[in-house]
Amino acid sequence: MIDATAFIDPTAIVEDGATIGARSKVWGGAVVRRGAKIGADCIIGRGAFIDADVVLGDRCKVQNLALVYHGVTAGNGVFIGPNAILTNDRFPRAQTPDGGLAAASDWVVSPISVGDGASIGAGAVIVAGITLGDYCMVGAGGVASRNVPPRALVVGSPAKRIGWVCDCGTRLPNEGTTVSCSACARSYSHDAANGGLARA
Repeated sequence: MIDATAFIDPTAIVEDGATIGARSKVWGGAVVRRGAKIGADCIIGRGAFIDADVVLGDRCKVQNLALVYHGVTAGNGVFIGPNAILTNDRFPRAQTPDGGLAAASDWVVSPISVGDGASIGAGAVIVAGITLGDYCMVGAGGVASRNVPPRALVVGSPAKRIGWVCDCGTRLPNEGTTVSCSACARSYSHDAANGGLARA
């Protein structure tokens, strides 16, 4: 179902059975496959690929040429940068052990969960089967192969935590039981339960 207030560029492909929420925009050359659910006020950039049954919350931005594969569930306010790739197979093979062409029944989807407000930089790769915590940030070109705690800033390949980020995107101090943002004054404390930061 496509909401009446959504915009679909004439060169985009939205398959039957996809859901596009109110005021969302799907730009030229983008593909949204059957069963995908895109929330309200989202932007799907030029040439982006949203695979079957992917779920995006409200106010998400998927930039040009990003690839979001089957098995991805993203919360609200998620940013997926240009050319980013969210994968779904931890052990990819084109053929079976006996040499036949691999079919859908020959592999298991390893889902990715992306928390509210998370940001994935340009050209980053998110390896199948991991969770990105709320408001975390994966730097451009990073390869995230392990879970990323809430509000962690990770970079490199494999991605490693180099700091923390505020909900507004500003880098936070590394030291202290409670830290405050220099830009917006939000405060956070370390959350032992998930290894990340929580609003204080």
